[in-house]
Amino acid sequence: MPLNLPSPCVVVLVGPGAAGKSTWAAAHFPAEAIVSSDRLRAVAGSGEDDITASTDAFALLEQIVSMRIARRLTTVIDTLGLDTDRRRAWLHAARQRGLPCVAVAFDTAGAECRARNRDRPKRIPADVLTAQLRTWRQVRDLLPAEGYDQVLEPQPVRVVPEAFIASPAALTRQRERPTGLRFGLHLSTFTFTGGTAATAGALREIATAAEDAGFDALYVMDHFRQIPQVGRAWDDFLESYTTLAYLAACTRSARLGTLVTGVTYRNVAHLGKIVATLDVLSGGRAVCGLGLAWFAAEHTAYGWDFPPVGDRYAVLEDALRLLPLLWGPGGPAFEGAAVSVPEAAGYPRPLQEHVPIIVGGGGERRTLRLAARYADAANVLGDLDTVRRKASVLRAHCAEVGRDPAEVALTHLSTALVGTGDRELAGLVERLRPPRMDPARFAAAVNAGTVDDHVGRFRELAEAGVAEVMVRLPDLSDPEPLQRMAKVIAAFR
Repeated sequence: MPLNLPSPCVVVLVGPGAAGKSTWAAAHFPAEAIVSSDRLRAVAGSGEDDITASTDAFALLEQIVSMRIARRLTTVIDTLGLDTDRRRAWLHAARQRGLPCVAVAFDTAGAECRARNRDRPKRIPADVLTAQLRTWRQVRDLLPAEGYDQVLEPQPVRVVPEAFIASPAALTRQRERPTGLRFGLHLSTFTFTGGTAATAGALREIATAAEDAGFDALYVMDHFRQIPQVGRAWDDFLESYTTLAYLAACTRSARLGTLVTGVTYRNVAHLGKIVATLDVLSGGRAVCGLGLAWFAAEHTAYGWDFPPVGDRYAVLEDALRLLPLLWGPGGPAFEGAAVSVPEAAGYPRPLQEHVPIIVGGGGERRTLRLAARYADAANVLGDLDTVRRKASVLRAHCAEVGRDPAEVALTHLSTALVGTGDRELAGLVERLRPPRMDPARFAAAVNAGTVDDHVGRFRELAEAGVAEVMVRLPDLSDPEPLQRMAKVIAAFR
């Protein structure tokens, strides 16, 4: 199994001539990431063996390496690497830009280097290669103490987003000791081939394929125009609860909900009626997501008030207390800090005895405390370390309010671009990335990984305490991406 290196990173190749450095680099990195002193001799001089061009070639190399590191691009430095001052300068430059830096030590036997050199059309002079081999034996012992993140032997490697660095080990754990995990599909775009007229059919096809792929739930955003993190304000964007009602008719078993309903958009009692109706019409599959609402421009566009955050927290807490009363027996009066209802009653009641409530947001002082007190789940964002911290905070809040932490699930929302293999994945990244965004940055933004990468990542999230992952697929214009995601889901069944 290849070793995963973080993207972006700096890779310094170190070893004598004919040790295999260029061959190894070409096998594991795209040509544009490799900065080769030999190739630059051909640029600055008459060919790769033009030793008279070495000074100019190294000047070009240093300039290119500096530019690539400054742009935070993965850079493979293909030289002998035997100059200690140069190596340490490259390491320092990487550190200044916050890039991981690894050295790859090519400890190829001298006899092997000489044999390879004899087979070259342009040979390294024998005395020069002997001097390089002698210097290498000295440099080899220096590398571990120079401060690299890793000193590697030449082996298969892949450069992957940070989220997948530990995926291989987690993948092994999942295969050897499987754990379960629920999956929800997060629908955040509604622009399909064929335009608006094709929306209903495309959405039905995707919903059906999602259930077939093994998704346990379908979620939509509760917005009225597309958010800037995903698309443009004028992109087609469907109203959430109308869409969920349509999905109820298109599906058989998937739970249906918003991630999450903004408490500023609707009267809370009216929201209770909407969710109860969805539950009845879906056969008891409604999930109620709740959050503060954050999109000020959307409120302005629709003429809604956008209260200060403290006022929105008051409404959120009232909603968390009132909604179960609206769905329960009787019709008690409710008097909250921001919401008052003389009779908390509505008919028909939901089919579910208890409609699950998810609080969206990772605020550690207030949001997670409200989730611990009132909700069935808290939905958070962020990397693995962030999720671990949120899980710890949620457990602490549960203890403070006297609630069993097992009663409040942790869920996680993220984007996932899934490829069946590295080649397909690279093609997806190239096709989907914005024109001016470099592939590595886009891959990190959408968690671009293979099926195995994602199995490992989701296993790590499960180990951190996540019970359900909500996944946005950035290439979901037709059902095909769901077939790739199905392979990930199958690993947790």
